[in-house]
This record gives sequence, structure tokens and C-alpha cells, in this order.
Amino acid sequence: MAALPQPIESIHPSLWRGSQLARAYGKTVDTGYAALSAELPGGGWPLGALVELLVQQPGTGEMRLLRPALSELSARPVVLLQPPHVPNALAFSFLGLPMNKLMRLRAPKTADALWCAERVLQAKTCGALVFWQQHIRAEALRRLHLAAQATETLLVLIRPLAGAQDASPATLRLGVRPADGGLVVDVVKRRGPTRTETLSVTLQPSPILLSPYGRVRRHLPAPAFAGGVPSAVVTAD
Repeated sequence: MAALPQPIESIHPSLWRGSQLARAYGKTVDTGYAALSAELPGGGWPLGALVELLVQQPGTGEMRLLRPALSELSARPVVLLQPPHVPNALAFSFLGLPMNKLMRLRAPKTADALWCAERVLQAKTCGALVFWQQHIRAEALRRLHLAAQATETLLVLIRPLAGAQDASPATLRLGVRPADGGLVVDVVKRRGPTRTETLSVTLQPSPILLSPYGRVRRHLPAPAFAGGVPSAVVTAD
């Protein structure tokens, strides 16, 4: 029997040793956080794959975590599907996302939201799709992952941290918990060795949170977009 070539990972780009991070199998976009990028295959968020952020509760900093990548991808539309709160124009301006590139989609049922996600991916016109979903079945995860593989879109599914115990076809799964100054990130799944240590990511605070006037205003309802951001409401027939 002929000896295997050395190194063994040279056989195919999708092969890697269990003790090392996989090489990038497809395109990636930098996370903007050096410590986090160093722990991800290819040094960034994978494009054309399902990425899961598992959070204690929505709004713990996931958008600020994604800010550098979304800003880089915003030459094409960025879609927010089922966001838990009404997006604030000033906040997204701070994130560096052009208002004319942001789209908010709402759907009355989970099935409708999943249909929207697949249609967005099949269109292949969006730079990123960020999808908040509480409950999702394994077959729906597989459909999203397959749909994403035919694109160069960053697909991020944000779901509860309790879902970390469930099996998932996602290429990358990160547990995200709030901490002083930023987030604590647990690598639940990646193409590479298991990481048991948590990773601290410092997030830049929004200027409105640093202002005494802003702290008072935060308790008021967020203003709706005044026509600056396209949105779509999907209703069932």
C-alpha cells in the first residue's frame, strides 16, 4: 500500500488533523476581534454556511459582536429577520451600517420565517442574514445550512443558549454570555480541537450608553424608522 502523503491534510482542503484548526473551506470575513478570529478556522466568520450564536437572551451584545463583519459586508443588503426589538436608526449608524442597506423582515409564524430565510438565501443578493429564532427543528437547520452553501452570504442564527445541547449541522456554534466590558464566548462547535476555556471579547460601548442624557432616553420607546430603512412584513394568507 502506498504511503499517505505528508502532511495528510494536503489530500483535500476539507481535511484537517484533530489537533489543529481546519483550513478555510470557502470564504470567511474577519470578526474584527483578533482573539476570536484566532480561534476560528480561516480566521473569521465562514460565508456560505450556518453559524449559530447561542445567547442567554437577545440583546446581550450579539449585534456589536457582529458589527465589524456586517459593516464589511454592507456593500450588499443586510437582512434582520425576526429581530426581538425595533431596530434603532442611531444605533445602527454607530454600527457603521448604511440605512439604505438594512432590511427588517417580520413573519407571524416560524414556518413563514423559515420560508423568508430560504428565499433570502436563494436570491444570493444579500451580504448577511441575521435570524433570531427561539425554537427550530433539526430538519429546518439542515435546510438553512444547505441553502447557505450555495451562497457567499453570512448566515447567523441567534437562538437560546439552552440549544447548545442539541445536535446541529452548523459549521460554527458559539455560546455568548454578557460580561463586564463585553462578552464571554464559549466555542461549542468548530472545525478543529475542542476548546474548554472561555474567551473574553471586549466590545466597544455605544456612545448613547456613555451619555447621562442617553441613559435617560434609553427608558423611552425606541423611535420607528422614518422611512430611512426598507422593511417588509410577511403575513400568512
